[in-house]
Amino acid sequence: MDEKTFWQLADAHLIRYGGSFTPRRIVRAQGTYVFDDEDRAILDFTSGQMSAVLGHSHPDIVRTVTDSVTHLDHLYSGMLSQPVVDLAVRLTGTLPDTLSSMLLLTTGAESNEAAVKLAKLYTGRHEVVAFDQSWHGMSSGAASTTFSAGRRGYGPMMPGTLTLPTPNAYRSPFRATDGGYDWEAELDYGLRMLDRQSTGSLAACIVEPILSSGGIIELPEGYLARLKEECEKRGMLLILDEAQTGVGRTGHMYAFERDGVTPDIITLSKTLGAGLPVAAVVTSAEIEQACHERGFLFFTTHVSDPLAAAVALTVLDVVERDGLVDRARSLGKILGDRLRELRDAYEVVGDVRGRGLLQGIELVLNKETKAPADALGQQVTAACLERGLHLNIVQLPGMGGIFRIAPPLTIAENELHAGLDILDAAIAEVTAA
Repeated sequence: MDEKTFWQLADAHLIRYGGSFTPRRIVRAQGTYVFDDEDRAILDFTSGQMSAVLGHSHPDIVRTVTDSVTHLDHLYSGMLSQPVVDLAVRLTGTLPDTLSSMLLLTTGAESNEAAVKLAKLYTGRHEVVAFDQSWHGMSSGAASTTFSAGRRGYGPMMPGTLTLPTPNAYRSPFRATDGGYDWEAELDYGLRMLDRQSTGSLAACIVEPILSSGGIIELPEGYLARLKEECEKRGMLLILDEAQTGVGRTGHMYAFERDGVTPDIITLSKTLGAGLPVAAVVTSAEIEQACHERGFLFFTTHVSDPLAAAVALTVLDVVERDGLVDRARSLGKILGDRLRELRDAYEVVGDVRGRGLLQGIELVLNKETKAPADALGQQVTAACLERGLHLNIVQLPGMGGIFRIAPPLTIAENELHAGLDILDAAIAEVTAA
């Protein structure tokens, strides 16, 4: 099919679901690259949808999927297979001892739905707290805790969903006397507002250690520990959504490890499946037992599927075998250093943030005003693509100049530098024009 016909049929028959499609017809993917219909190689700095931590078509994943589809891929949801039990043991073994019970699902939204339901059933309460730039999914309950986009025009959200201010060090108005970011004052303010809004039925607080769709906002050191304390004071469970930060991407196996904080519930998805639909919820035996006794129900078509379990087991094995957590840490230092060089070189690069292989830059019209640069972001994105690099901007009003950089953990150092060279050249071209 020729290019023109392809896009005509796409326009005629596809429901558009946000933003626009990258103007390339992709036909295959291998390692750190995707290839279009003219066999042009495009460096993938987003790991697919921030998921393919082992790159595309990783041989171990290919073998696992082939074997599982051949022998055992899907079962009635009331049946159990060995891969699911093996994964439960393996996955909980990578987490603190209290996180010992797993539910295997398929998507991040689904895992967050299940986590919120567990928290509500366990506490007997209904209010759920999230950051005001959060993204936890597009299904009904998860969308209710998503505040960065998608709230207009759909009617009432889940009752009792409340917010805390996102701790954005670059843009927060909360400043110490020396001009530095005062996240403690901001959190205190947010908690006072939360307590005024609450009807006394606080069940859970769900947060991402690094808000990705919210603009690569990294929680300051100390924030997560303080938030856990405040949750405990109010009888809330702390749910950490590590869809994008889990399984090594930040240079820790899980992002919360940096802060020495153990959540009550953790949700995993994207990185756990290395690009395939795999998700999990992990919580304590105490919470699992109480919820079971109270009739916890999350009986879905693909719960406990053996294919998903086999893939996740392979991902964990490869990450450990190939030392990919340490690799993300070391490559993350290179990435951060190169991005800070861009910040120092260009007036339009206002901020660099994130850690490991989940980092970002924010383009602004100038550093003094910090005015958002949506159009500039789109121009740089297009210039990168022309040079063979796919980057993802946060496609939200006022945030179109924020780039999310999350290449596979398997990326070669020379590929990382090549992509950053392209980004440098694209910014230079666009700003010169």
